[in-house]
Amino acid sequence: MARHGAGTPFLLRLSLLLLLRPGGTLGCASVAVGSPIVRMGSAVTASCTIQSELCRGLEQGKVRITWMLDNEPMAGSQRRGPGGTEVSNLTLPRFNRTQAKLWCWVEWNGTKQRVGMAEIRAGYPPAKPFNLSCVLNLSDYGLTCQWEQGAESHLPTSIALKCAGSRAQVVTGCTPQGDRSRCTVPRRLLQLYRRMEIWVSAANALGTAESEHLYIDPMDVAKLDPPALQSIQSIPFQTDCIALTWEVARSNAHMELQCELRYRASEDPAWALMRCRRSSARGYWSEWSPGRNYTTHEKAPTGKLDAWWSTRPAGAGGRLEVQLRWKAPRRREANGRVLGYRVTLSPRRRGRDPPTVCNTTYTQCNFSAPAGTRRVYISAYNAAGESAATEVILLERKGQPLARLWAMPGGEHSLWVHWEAPPAPVATYILEWQRVSSEPGHCSACWQMERDGDATAALIQDGIEPFQRYNISVYPLYKDAIGVPVHTAAYSKQKAPSHAPKLHLKSISKSDAELCWDPVPVEMQNGFITSYTIFWANSTAEVSSAAVNPSLSSFVIRELKPSTLYKVHIMASTAAGGTNGTSLTLVTMVLDDIEIQFLFLTLGLIFVLLILLLICFQKNGRVKQQFWPSVPDPANSSLGKWVPVELQQEHLQVPGMREPGLATISTVTVLERATWRKEPPTEPAGTFLAMPQPYVRQEGPGCGWAASEPHWGPSGSGETVQYARVVGDGYKGQQHTLPRLYLRSSSSQPLLPDPSPSPKPYQNLWFHLAAPNSCPGDGGCPEEPPTTFPLLQGLRISGAEELHDCRTF
Repeated sequence: MARHGAGTPFLLRLSLLLLLRPGGTLGCASVAVGSPIVRMGSAVTASCTIQSELCRGLEQGKVRITWMLDNEPMAGSQRRGPGGTEVSNLTLPRFNRTQAKLWCWVEWNGTKQRVGMAEIRAGYPPAKPFNLSCVLNLSDYGLTCQWEQGAESHLPTSIALKCAGSRAQVVTGCTPQGDRSRCTVPRRLLQLYRRMEIWVSAANALGTAESEHLYIDPMDVAKLDPPALQSIQSIPFQTDCIALTWEVARSNAHMELQCELRYRASEDPAWALMRCRRSSARGYWSEWSPGRNYTTHEKAPTGKLDAWWSTRPAGAGGRLEVQLRWKAPRRREANGRVLGYRVTLSPRRRGRDPPTVCNTTYTQCNFSAPAGTRRVYISAYNAAGESAATEVILLERKGQPLARLWAMPGGEHSLWVHWEAPPAPVATYILEWQRVSSEPGHCSACWQMERDGDATAALIQDGIEPFQRYNISVYPLYKDAIGVPVHTAAYSKQKAPSHAPKLHLKSISKSDAELCWDPVPVEMQNGFITSYTIFWANSTAEVSSAAVNPSLSSFVIRELKPSTLYKVHIMASTAAGGTNGTSLTLVTMVLDDIEIQFLFLTLGLIFVLLILLLICFQKNGRVKQQFWPSVPDPANSSLGKWVPVELQQEHLQVPGMREPGLATISTVTVLERATWRKEPPTEPAGTFLAMPQPYVRQEGPGCGWAASEPHWGPSGSGETVQYARVVGDGYKGQQHTLPRLYLRSSSSQPLLPDPSPSPKPYQNLWFHLAAPNSCPGDGGCPEEPPTTFPLLQGLRISGAEELHDCRTF
C-alpha cells in the first residue's frame, strides 16, 4: 500500500503532461489574444480555455489557470465556461515591450504545466523617409537614389522605391538590401528626357508612410565624367595670364556643357582643376579633373615687408646699433624666387641708388647708423627686379603697455596668446617668443606682426614644440611710439618632469633636518612645477610628507625622533603628473649642538675650577696644611747625628724582630737649656761626664715620649737638648694601628715631667690635637721592639738588656 500510494502522484503528473501537452493530439487548451501586434503602450487582452472533456483524468473544480509574461507572473480572472470548460481572461493595460511571450499555465494537485503560448509584438507605424535624391550614372544609365530613414519602428518594415512615368502605372523601381538606404533603378524602367515621379514607400503591420515625391528628368540629374586638362602656357610678355586647354569625356561629347576652372597660388605649388555639368544648370557637377602644376614667369616682388627692430647706443662716437628683422614675402608677393634683401638709410631716388648698409640673403641684419637715425628702408629683389622699399620708423619704447597678457595651448605645436588692449588706440601688435633653456640663445624668426589694431588674440606656430617653455612678449605699436612690452610664459603641452632634483643634507640635529636641492633644469621640467613634495619615513614605516612651494630650494623637517634612521625622497610635480627622486638616508643626532656646547662648556668650567682650586691650595699655606699637613722626612732627619760614631756599627738585637713598618714622626722639638732654680751639683774637676743612660717610656696607643736620664754638663748652661715625639696613628682616613716604636735620646736634659704639657710657643699644636689618646708618662716596656721604628735602625740603644725583658704585645 505504501508503494502504491507513493507512485500515484507520479502517474498523475505524467498523465497530466501527456494530456495537456501543447500541440498534442488532444488539444484540450487554447490561448487567444486580441492582436499579436499592437502599438507601443496600448492595452493587450488574452484568454486561455481548458476543455475538460478532452482532458481526461482532471477532476472538475480543481484546475487552476495562471499566466506568465516571459518570466513575470500575471494575474487573470478564471471562470467556468460552457461545455464544462475553464476559461481565464487577462488584460494588460499598457504593453511597453517590443516583443514578449505570453504563457498559459495549468496548476493541478500542486503541479504546473504550460499549456499554451501567444507571441506579442509592439512598435510604431513606419516613419516618413526624407532627403530623397537621385543621380543618373552615364556609364550604365542607372538611376541611383538615396534617402534617410526616420525613427525606428521596432517592427518588421518593408521599404521600396516607387516610380511612375507620365503615362505609365506605378512600379517598384528597386528594393534596398538589408539596412541600406539606397538602391539603383535599372535603365529599362527609366524614361530619359521625360519627367518621372519617384518616391520611397515604407510599410509595416501598423501602417504605411511615403517620402516626398520627386519629379525629375533622369538626364537632369546625370553626373558627367570629369574633363582632362591638356596644357597650361603663359602668354608672352603678360606674366599675369596663362592659357589652358582641356578635353571633355566621350560620354559628354553630345551635350552642351558648363565647365568651372579652379586654381590657386598659395604657399604650396600652384595647381589648376576643372569640372563640368549640363548647361541647363540643373544637374550635378562632375568630379574635378586631375590637377596640373604650373609656375608663371617671374616679376619684381610686390607688397610691404613686415619688419621689427631694436636699437641701442654704440658707445663712443655717437653711433646707434640697429638690429633689423623682417619676414620673407608671401609667394603671391614674391613673384618668384627672392635672391636677397637690401637695407638703406634713405629712399631710392631717380637715377641714383642710396648707399647700402646691408645686403643679405637672410631675414635679419645688424648694422651701425649715425646717432639720430629714425628711418631705414628695406626692399626684396629677385631675377626680375626689386620691390618698392618698405619704410621702417625707429620709434622709442615709451608707450603704454598692455593691460593684461596670458597664453594657453592651441595644440601641441601652437599657442594662443590673449591680451587686453591698452586705453590708447593701437595700430599694430608685435609678438615675440623665445624658448627658455639653460644655454642662452636667440631666435631671430620667433616673432610675428598682428596688423589688426583691434585684435585681442593671436595664434603663434613657428618653432613651437611640446614640453618646452616659451617666454612671450607683446609690444603695442602706436602711431608715434612703441609700448613697453608685457611678458608671460606658456607650454603648448605638459607632462611629468623628466627627473626630480637630488636631495642634499644641509644640517641635522636630534629633531630637525634641513634639506636642500638644486632646481630641475628648465629643459627637464616639461611643464610648470606646481610643487615639491618631501616624503620621509623611519624604520617603523611611519610615512610623512610636506608640500613645498616651487620657488624654494630648501626645507626643514621638524619633530624627528633622536638617534633614528630616516629615508627621505622628493617628488617634483606639474599639472600633468609627478616624478620621484632618489632616496636619501639620514640619522638624527642624540644631542643638539647647543646641548653638546653646553656639555663641553660645563666640563670646561669644572676643569677650570679644579685648576683654580689646585692653585689656591698651592698658594694658601693654611688651606694646604688642612688637606696636606707637613710631614718630616726621616731620611733627611738630624737624629742620626745624636748617636756617637762608635755606636753606629752596633745593631739592635730584639727577640721577634720584624721588618720595620712605616712610622710617622710628628714633631722634632729643639729646646734651649734653661737655668734651673737649684744649682746643679758640681763634680770634681778632672772627672769625665757620665755616659747617657737609656730612657724608654711607654705611652698609650697614640703616641709616646722618649728622653734620656737627666745629666748636667760641667758648665751647667748653654747646651742644646733634642727630644723626639713619636705618633703611631696614621693620617685621616688611614686604619688605626698601635704604636710600634719608642725613641731613646742621648740628651742629658731631664725629660719633661708631663707627656702632654701645655702648648708652648715653639710647639706644633696640630699633633697635640690629633692625638687625644696620649699615654700617661709612667714608663713601661714597648709593645714591639724598637727596631720596628725605621728611624732607630742606625741608632744604638744603651741598656738593650732591659728590652729583652719586655713582652711583645
